Amino acid sequence: MRYFDTHAHLTDESFDADRTALIGRLPSCGAALIMDVACASADFEKTLALCKNHSFIYGAYGIHPHYASAPGESWEQALINALNDDKAVCLGEIGLDYHYDLSEKEDQKKLFDYQLSLARRLGKPVSLHIREAFGDAMDILKANRDGLQGVMHCFSGSVETARECLDMGLYIALGGAVTFKNAVKPIEVARFVPKDRLLVETDCPYMTPAPFRGKRNDPSMVPLIVNAIAAARHEDPEELAETMLQNGKRLFSIK
Repeated sequence: MRYFDTHAHLTDESFDADRTALIGRLPSCGAALIMDVACASADFEKTLALCKNHSFIYGAYGIHPHYASAPGESWEQALINALNDDKAVCLGEIGLDYHYDLSEKEDQKKLFDYQLSLARRLGKPVSLHIREAFGDAMDILKANRDGLQGVMHCFSGSVETARECLDMGLYIALGGAVTFKNAVKPIEVARFVPKDRLLVETDCPYMTPAPFRGKRNDPSMVPLIVNAIAAARHEDPEELAETMLQNGKRLFSIK
């Protein structure tokens, strides 16, 4: 199985002890491509270095909604500089998170709108983090729908919300949640999304798929997620993984 993990956090400290060894064995696990996502300006250089050192890793750079009220000094220039890298293929993850409310909602909405505008100006797709904020997020996305391209990362909404996202031209990425015992909504969405708009991701080290919940997630676990999506759709896992790989290459303009 060849696959594209479209959302990973390999610079997370949980990988500090074995990052090099893990990345070295990922191609033998089927990882054709990985997108490493830097969510704060302090992390941009780490992801840039990963992309430089590994041909199959590409980068996404954005200010996560958790940091909207305190994005750091010179964050805007740092973001633009990172996005100018040859292997920067996405602006993200960006959006709204009302679950933890680590930043003021108005700050989150203002930053979200700005980063969507920046993505449009730079011609970059976006990776969208929306948690318990679909109402406000959809309003902002619809206001920025001209030229909008991107993916709903770790999608947790309903089929109805997925339909709205698809209507705006967005892709839907599914992760470890489709393997959980109570995965009613994710399975419904996995069946609903057209094959050419579907992506797979780990969001590692988080969202570890069954049967390894409670342990650290990493891109080698993508086949478990693909198998669950394929079972829900009654499709061949290897063919589906290849389709999702090509979908990701198309969205992120990777040749």
